[in-house]
Amino acid sequence: MRLPNTGIVKYHVKLKFEVDGLVEKADIIGAIFGQTEGLLGPEMNLNELQKVSKVGRIEVNVDTRSNIAKGDAVIPMSTDISTAALIAAAIESIDKVGPFQAKFVLVGIDDIRAIKKKIIVDRAKRIVQEWATKTISEGEEMLKDVYDASKPGKLTAFGKAQLACGTGVFDSDWIILVEGRADVINLLRAGFDNAIAIEGAKVDESIIKLTEGKRVVAFLDGDRAGDLILKELHGLVKIDKVLRAPNGREVEECTPLEIAEILREAVSHPAVAHHPRTTTTHIPQDTKHDYRKHGGDELDPSAHPHGGRTTRIVEQEGKESLQTEHDQEMVLKVQNVFSEINETLEAVLLDDSMRILVKVPVSDIVKQLGESEGGKFLVLDGIVTQRLIDVADRAGIEYIVGHRTTASKKPTAVKVHTFEELGIPN
Repeated sequence: MRLPNTGIVKYHVKLKFEVDGLVEKADIIGAIFGQTEGLLGPEMNLNELQKVSKVGRIEVNVDTRSNIAKGDAVIPMSTDISTAALIAAAIESIDKVGPFQAKFVLVGIDDIRAIKKKIIVDRAKRIVQEWATKTISEGEEMLKDVYDASKPGKLTAFGKAQLACGTGVFDSDWIILVEGRADVINLLRAGFDNAIAIEGAKVDESIIKLTEGKRVVAFLDGDRAGDLILKELHGLVKIDKVLRAPNGREVEECTPLEIAEILREAVSHPAVAHHPRTTTTHIPQDTKHDYRKHGGDELDPSAHPHGGRTTRIVEQEGKESLQTEHDQEMVLKVQNVFSEINETLEAVLLDDSMRILVKVPVSDIVKQLGESEGGKFLVLDGIVTQRLIDVADRAGIEYIVGHRTTASKKPTAVKVHTFEELGIPN
């Protein structure tokens, strides 16, 4: 039956009845009021309770068949449950409607507030489900952006000579000149899509035109052939920086981490394009690698007393400096952490002993860095932004590792790497 619209009520007293005679709705309502009047005292009379809005409009439905009337009644009440129960019991005592025998039975007392609570909870569940669906969709889009950014660039060709190159050479403001197609492919694996192959001792005119007005980095093999190509280049192309593979090795043989390490200075110091001095970077020939681990990127702990690698930077003036880079333990720990947070959009903060201090969503890490102490390593399933680097620098963080970085400048105290640079497949 349709429930009455009674405004604010607490309970619905629901009854059914049967009368041995033909009666109408008014007869039933009259019996309810008349036969309960005075039964529970004047303060319990239904008409008095209606006057003070404790009882609402009584709804009655009657169905008459074969000289018998059957139906139901709903009485909305805003009293306490004890009063509602007394009135329900009083109505059940009605035995006549007019001259006919009658029987009233309580079906139940509905708690309207509980019904409203259920409606509210059900609606809240739908709201949360809609929000979760939207959030998951947004999260999937974010992950897709991260994955797309971490994928290697594509190999293409340039000019009439169809020189092998990465797609980045067309719009990048700096170009990496390498010797052959295999070198271009290896740089793509390391995340550099702005390399182009010279492909021979003679420099094609298309390279000369491509490099005009751009910063040029020559990244050549560490052998005699590389020396000869360098001489050829110096006569045709304005080279801002010369980088070489380790002595006796070729660029295509370098691991992604080695390539990133050699190109680090070129990437971190764009102002070198205006510097009149040409420098050459080498990695010691005796550095050993285990290509079975980390995608061919494991560091030999014997190369440095701390288990890292030493990169030697030699300039034409003879000035020499030593840089201690990735500690083997750090690389292994980052690999373990990455396997836990990959595709979770979470960040992990570790102390100097590589113990996990904090694990939070990437969206909360900036705030967390301001509240945490002792953090040295930050690994996140996301993008390293300039804001994150600035906050990490103030918090004393030494290393940040993520899928990629959008930072335009980096504090010297914070070393930023990608998982790909560390040889961690993602």
